Amino acid sequence: MMPFDYRALARFLRYTCVGGGTFTLDLSMLCLFTEIFDLPTVFSAGLAFLIAVSLNYFISRKIVFKGTSREIKQGYIGFLIIAGTGLVIVSGGMYLMVDRFRWQYLISRILVSLITGVWNYLLNLHINFKVAGKPFT
Repeated sequence: MMPFDYRALARFLRYTCVGGGTFTLDLSMLCLFTEIFDLPTVFSAGLAFLIAVSLNYFISRKIVFKGTSREIKQGYIGFLIIAGTGLVIVSGGMYLMVDRFRWQYLISRILVSLITGVWNYLLNLHINFKVAGKPFT
């Protein structure tokens, strides 16, 4: 039996905290863009997601994915590519839930975030930052 990896759990918890903070910003901007600026919900969700995910990158690089050997520019580009796949999930999920099923947009966005968050974490951990299994610095 393999020993429990507390470092991996700590990394995931830091990711969850950073992600929760930037997701709160994401939801706030979604409301602002949708309710105040009267932008279409799918567009608002995509724009808010891109802004929040950019902030998430810079915080995650310092707090979550310590020890990465990736240069900041290369890491950011990789992060944006992964976020782009997340954006497809967000936009598609929002379209289905809000436009097709007529669910409330904030509840829909929260549900979609659960899928997107795990997806983005795993891809960044193993592909972009390549820090899975490495000791923290």
